[in-house]
Amino acid sequence: MAAEIHSRPQTARPVLLNKIEGHSDAVNAAVLIPKEDGVITVSEDRTIRVWLKRDSGQYWPSIYHTVSSPCSCMSYHHDSRRIFIGQDNGAVVVSEVNSNKCSHVPAAGSIFWLFKQYISSIHTLPDSTLRYDHETQHAFVGDYSGQITLLKLEKQTYSTITTLKGHEGSVGALWWDPIQRLLFSGASDHSVIMWDIGGRKGRTLLLQGHHERVQALRYLQLTRQLVTCSADGGIAVWNMDTQREEAPQWLDSDSCQKCEQPFFWNIKQMWDTKTLGLRQHHCRKCGKAVCGKCSSKRSTFPVMGFEFPVRICDACFETIKEEDRTPLATFHEGKHNIAHMDMDPSRGLMVTCGSDRIVKIWDMTQVVGCSLATGFSPR
Repeated sequence: MAAEIHSRPQTARPVLLNKIEGHSDAVNAAVLIPKEDGVITVSEDRTIRVWLKRDSGQYWPSIYHTVSSPCSCMSYHHDSRRIFIGQDNGAVVVSEVNSNKCSHVPAAGSIFWLFKQYISSIHTLPDSTLRYDHETQHAFVGDYSGQITLLKLEKQTYSTITTLKGHEGSVGALWWDPIQRLLFSGASDHSVIMWDIGGRKGRTLLLQGHHERVQALRYLQLTRQLVTCSADGGIAVWNMDTQREEAPQWLDSDSCQKCEQPFFWNIKQMWDTKTLGLRQHHCRKCGKAVCGKCSSKRSTFPVMGFEFPVRICDACFETIKEEDRTPLATFHEGKHNIAHMDMDPSRGLMVTCGSDRIVKIWDMTQVVGCSLATGFSPR
């Protein structure tokens, strides 16, 4: 059973605990070190840095390591203290973090080899992102076209299982929840989609609330909340522990499905009725093709994922009750470009980084249902 999410006042917001500066170029990834006052970062300046907090409260790079090519992405395995780093030249570097240095170690195993083979085939494509399910050995790969490819990895080969299509822009972030078997994706079309893989019914939920490309996300399984971040610094916390509805597919029509006036490409009806053609729009609630006159209303509809006002046809607008407009997400300002985000739910902490070369550590306990942060103190 999911933990209960209590309603929180609108004044609840992320609290900035620390700000780390020092990189000379964009910081592409940052992760919190579990149970420690530490952060690992990789950057376009070709450095891997391990920042530990001193008695003064400031963070200093206890480990500073330079590699041959800019670092584009990173994953950290705490038990083995190994960092897996993807580079702009297509190489994958595996480093081991010791007390005062970062040393390269050999990468072995068929799964690692398969990842290198597949990544090598797509590394020239911009905006690709990947998630891996260790138990079933499935991988999800989002690419610049807006598609997500599901791969099955077996011994020395891999096969394509299916392709998920829903975004209209490049996929910039993925998160896989192996317990509920839910996949979350964020893209440059400003949208987030939840794919119910485990349900096997093709169910998808569209979430729209960002005004820039979504570049980072994390699903908190315990509290059924989704945290998403966008390039303009927007931070959204979505309540997924509620009944939501799928957005309808947009219908095709040559004339308004309300007043039956022709759209501008319907030459025959325009000639027969001696009327000018109208521009086509779509109602976000019913999906019908409508003209501007029949869809003059705007409304939020959070149960369908629309947290800001969208076009609603006049008929559907009358059916929306005031309680249907109750927000199911909260929005906050990170006040810097966010290209990557990591969270430690047990401490209620989040770290963000981006092209402005700044790394920020946040206390998220006011906006997500986590325990109080320990070990981190305000600046």
